[in-house]
Amino acid sequence: MKQYTVTGMSCAACSSRVEKAVSKVDGVTSCSVSLLTNSMGVDGSASDRAVIEAVEAAGYGAAVKGRGNDQKGAAAGSLESMESAKDALIDRETPKLRKRLIASVIFLIVLMYFSMGHMMWDWPLPSFFVGNHVAMGLLQLLLTIAVMVINQKFFVSGFKGLIHGAPNMDTLVALGSAASFGYSVYVLFAMTDAQVKGDMDAVMSYMHEFYFESAAMILTLITVGKMLESHSKGKTTDALKSLMKLAPKTATLIRDEKEVVVSIDDVKSGDIFVVRPGENVPVDGIVLDGNSAVNESALTGESIPVDKAAGDKVSAATLNQSGFIRCRATRVGEDTTLSQIIQMVSDAAATKAPIAKIADKVSGVFVPAVITIAVVTIIGWLLAGETAGFALARGISVLVISCPCALGLATPVAIMVGNGKGAKSGILFKTAASLEAAGRTQIIALDKTGTITSGEPVVTDIIPADPSVSDNELLKFAAAVEEKSEHPLARAIIRKAKEEKIEPEEVTDFSAVVGNGLKGVLRGNEIAAGNLKFIEKTAEISDDIRKIADELSKEGKTPLFFAESGSLLGIIAVADTIKEDSAQAVKQLRNMGIKVVMLTGDNEQTAKAIGKQAGVDEVIAGVLPDGKESVIRNLKRHGKTAMVGDGINDAPALTRADTGIAIGAGTDVAIDAADVVLVKSRLIDVPAAIRLSRATLTNIHENLFWAFFYNVIGIPLAAGLWYPLLGWKLNPMFGAAAMSLSSFCVVTNALRLNLCKVYDSKRDKKIKQIKESEEKNMTKTLNVEGMMCGHCEARVKKALEALDAVDEAVVSHTDGTAVVTLNAEVSDDLLKETVEAQDYKVTSIK
Repeated sequence: MKQYTVTGMSCAACSSRVEKAVSKVDGVTSCSVSLLTNSMGVDGSASDRAVIEAVEAAGYGAAVKGRGNDQKGAAAGSLESMESAKDALIDRETPKLRKRLIASVIFLIVLMYFSMGHMMWDWPLPSFFVGNHVAMGLLQLLLTIAVMVINQKFFVSGFKGLIHGAPNMDTLVALGSAASFGYSVYVLFAMTDAQVKGDMDAVMSYMHEFYFESAAMILTLITVGKMLESHSKGKTTDALKSLMKLAPKTATLIRDEKEVVVSIDDVKSGDIFVVRPGENVPVDGIVLDGNSAVNESALTGESIPVDKAAGDKVSAATLNQSGFIRCRATRVGEDTTLSQIIQMVSDAAATKAPIAKIADKVSGVFVPAVITIAVVTIIGWLLAGETAGFALARGISVLVISCPCALGLATPVAIMVGNGKGAKSGILFKTAASLEAAGRTQIIALDKTGTITSGEPVVTDIIPADPSVSDNELLKFAAAVEEKSEHPLARAIIRKAKEEKIEPEEVTDFSAVVGNGLKGVLRGNEIAAGNLKFIEKTAEISDDIRKIADELSKEGKTPLFFAESGSLLGIIAVADTIKEDSAQAVKQLRNMGIKVVMLTGDNEQTAKAIGKQAGVDEVIAGVLPDGKESVIRNLKRHGKTAMVGDGINDAPALTRADTGIAIGAGTDVAIDAADVVLVKSRLIDVPAAIRLSRATLTNIHENLFWAFFYNVIGIPLAAGLWYPLLGWKLNPMFGAAAMSLSSFCVVTNALRLNLCKVYDSKRDKKIKQIKESEEKNMTKTLNVEGMMCGHCEARVKKALEALDAVDEAVVSHTDGTAVVTLNAEVSDDLLKETVEAQDYKVTSIK
């Protein structure tokens, strides 16, 4: 997605117009404009020039993000680009609005003294003005012109939009103020005519018809609202700005055996750098030597420092708190973890959530509709016999109370704050749509290895068979025989031995029997290690030991048997244990009303044991790597489904799911395929992500309700709809005040998301339970002759899946079968005809 900065937008109607204009450009496949960040994301093959010209033709300005005046590109992770991005987020608008407001208030106070202070409360005036009503009118005219000049931006932007056929919020303000001013000027001329004719009653009457104070007050109050809104909008990007501030500017490299301080842009992958206590790690790397405790709270939100030693990974912007470490750079520039986090948060802000579409549609027609309502209101009251002043006041009130900005900001401000809150907690939503979708999750599928479990086998039980053999003696024996093995289970035993400071002895004549076990000679005695089937050939195994092994297997553990000279020494059980937070995370998900499913390629017995420990609702065992995608496809038929995984083989399932969630320590392929990335690699962050998404959705609903409710209630009140019944009428100044506060209320409400406690499960609410489909999935197996290769499989698969009743067809030319999953009854004859139409023969259907 190419990103652009857009200038000149003042409300949702502006962003809607820019979006429509760019979407019409040839080569643009999608366009998303953010009023909050004044940015635009464009997908497609259209040139920058074509996109910018389309924006300019719509009456706004645009420039490619990350380019200076010389149009020189910069890498997304470079210091120059980072500084440019930080500069773009600086709030320059609030100081300007504050100056405008102060100047406006000074003139407005004088104007209000003369217009309302003297007329309503008989405040004293200089003798020159006593009884000189024309002079008072002229002074009000001059003071109002001063306020209008100070706030000329409303008129320039508003009438420019009107000329381009794209009226915006500034158009409403400009029309309201200009109408008040224009009518007041007309009254002033009428007053001078009455004065010349000596009609003092008419002169006094005209004094009450002035709306100069309304024209000035409207502009001043809207400026107040704009300033508050601008300040609040600046707060919504605090998380992104704080991340950018973390970006290191220099690094200390080792070159020619000397330490050299260089710009972060000059660091290349493979460079050796050093980090002293108190310094930030400049780029991602691997520790070559040294020990330290590194504070990673900037990236993960965890305040407890993490110990680092040779071989451990370090990330840019984390703080080295204790020792001196020497590292090799692995990822620099835009590839560092920090740069990717910043890019994800920034990209998410430039996208739109599906829930925003309603507001966008309304915003597109909102301003023209309001102008029409205002005109109809004026005409209606004139036809009803009211005075021109009364009718105009009602029309002006309609113009200035209407607020398209509240509609336009309702979704993006909540998305920005929600994304920022997630980033601080190590939860990254790639798009606004993913932030919305996560909260709607009804089913969540968890990959077992690396997600529920640690992904690394550990020793769980040491059970000597001979009372004379101690645990440490059995472990020492096991370490000796396993030391030369490359099997993951062997490495678990070696790690355990190192933890216990046990040095394994030398084994000779070592050999590995594939799929069974190991053989060798230790201290002149024949030794063996392996599974039950292998060891029972060389040693006697009692029923008690067999029973223990069976119990271990039921618990999801792998029992390894060890024998010496034909005698069984004992069993060491190894298992991929569940992570500390897995059971708690699953419990929280279930308390949210989410069905939790575990996917694994393990056998059913092991899978059920792990599933029981984790507390999941359902276990789907024996799933091959390429079968996860079809499982997700089936789960999606029952509700909104999220998939959590970390491996390359999880990528298709992550893509297929409504929401793909990748564990941060996983493969780059999985992270690329996911919609949400959990930096801390903890399963407890999954319910936290869903909790944050739900809070954001609730906040968006609140904002949209307020935006719609405010306009639905405010516009009829301003038009004087209740005047005949209840005598209610709205002064244009109060309408402007309401408008100025509406957007501020929406933005302030969004900022409440910063108070959201993403790890607090006390307030979790269960979503509506999924109604299981009454139709059970049916499968039929067709035995097919004539298939010779993958192309044959593809032809049969395509033909079968073209049938409405077939959800999926798994075809194998080696087995000569086609297994179809059905969502409705279908006759065997139809299935047979479909396959045989492709020139293959169906011999039977089961």
